[in-house]
Parts: sequence; C-alpha cells; structure tokens
Amino acid sequence: MAAKSTRPASRPPRRPRRVSDEKRHEIIDDMGVLWEELGMPRSEGRIVGCLMMSNEPALSSADLIEQLGMSAASVSTGTRRLAEVGFVKRVTQPGRRGHFFRVEDDVWGAFLAGERGYLDKRVAFAESVLELLGPDDEGPRRRVQNMRDYMSWLRTYHRQMLGDYEKFKRERADPGR
Repeated sequence: MAAKSTRPASRPPRRPRRVSDEKRHEIIDDMGVLWEELGMPRSEGRIVGCLMMSNEPALSSADLIEQLGMSAASVSTGTRRLAEVGFVKRVTQPGRRGHFFRVEDDVWGAFLAGERGYLDKRVAFAESVLELLGPDDEGPRRRVQNMRDYMSWLRTYHRQMLGDYEKFKRERADPGR
C-alpha cells in the first residue's frame, strides 16, 4: 500500500489584494481607447479611468499629471469638461490646497442623472428659437419643434430609465427580493 502524502493539496494561486501598477495603467489606457471610440478625447477617458482605479478618496490635479504623464493644461481642460458633464466631481480636501477630483462609486448612474440638464438645455434652446421664428419659417419651425418634442420625450423617458436603473441596482444588491 502506498504511503499517503503529507503535503497539502495544491491550492489555486491567491489573487493579490490589489491590482498591480502595471495592470492598473493598462486598464487606464484601455479606458482612454474606449472613450476615444465614442469620439471623445482619449485623455479624458484616461482621467476617468485613473479616478475609477484609485483607492484614494480623491486625486489632485498634480496626482493626475504625475500618474498619467499628461500636461497640466490637458488635465485642467479634461477635468473641467468631465465635471461639466457629470463624470467627475471637484472636491476639497481639508487642510490641503489645490484642485481635487473623484468619481462616484456609480459614476455611470451619476452621469445618467446629470443628463437631465443636457436635455433641459436643448428643450429651452428649441423653445427660444421657436419664439424668434416668423410665420413664414415653416421648415425651420417644423424641424425645431421636432427637436423640442424629441428632447421633451427623451427627458420623460429618461426619468423612467433612471428609475428602472435604480430598481435594477436594488435587485442586484438583494437578489432574494
């Protein structure tokens, strides 16, 4: 009879407690590529990726410049544009000077909620144009009315979509419901 082995059974390799810096930078660069595929600046996607992959509550402009190897102007322009559309938030850090940025844990849901402002501006713009059009501006009036009506419809559907997303998150958090 063969002797039993006293060695412990082999275990699957343990996953590191944090992603490696090399893999983290690869993920950040991939986010930049995804962003660029949507027609937006790659640098902005890299900023979002860097903030998403950070374990810090917020990163300063200087942190982003250092970690991404980007110019101060690119980081400044990128963070300003991303904050305008709701992808990043500018925050303060007690006792520290400078500009600090973070993303919400649910950055995509926060963006979805922020899109309402985008839609509201388009409806207001269309309404202001309609007020300027004369009685003989039939073609422009039809097109601008369609713009206003589409944006109004989308705004209504958007509220429903946001509610559906919140329901989805609740169900995901509590699958037994």
